[in-house]
Amino acid sequence: MGRRSYGWRDAVMIQLWDGRQVPGRWISGLPAFRYGWAPDGLATRRQVRAKRLCPGGHEPYALLVWRRDRAFAWLYRLDLAQPSRIPTAAQQAALTRAMAARRWCAGCQQHADHCVARSTGLCGDCMAKQTGLAA
Repeated sequence: MGRRSYGWRDAVMIQLWDGRQVPGRWISGLPAFRYGWAPDGLATRRQVRAKRLCPGGHEPYALLVWRRDRAFAWLYRLDLAQPSRIPTAAQQAALTRAMAARRWCAGCQQHADHCVARSTGLCGDCMAKQTGLAA
C-alpha cells in the first residue's frame, strides 16, 4: 500500500505580502504551511497574544497545518497586529470582583482557593460532605 503524501511533495512557491517566496500550498484560497515551515512575520492567535498584540480585526492570512492535514491553526500577519487594549481601573476592579464571586462557596460561606463548580456552587470539601465522600 502506497504512502499518502498529503500534497506537500508538490508544494509550490508562495509569494508573501512583502515579496518573499516560500514553499507551501494553497488550501481553500489561503496559503498553507506545514508545522515548522511558517515564515517569519506570521503567528498564531496565541503567539500574537503572547506579544501583547491582537489581530486588530484583520482576517487570517494563512493556515498552519499538521497531523496529516487534520489539524490547523490560523496565521495572522504581525505587521498588521495592533496593541491590545489596557483595561481601565474600573474594568480591572470589576474583573477582581467577578473572580472573587467565582470562588465563593455557598455551603461554607467562605472563599475557596479555586473556582467552585457553577452547577452546585460548592467547594470541593462541601461537595465531598454532601455526597458522603468525606474522609
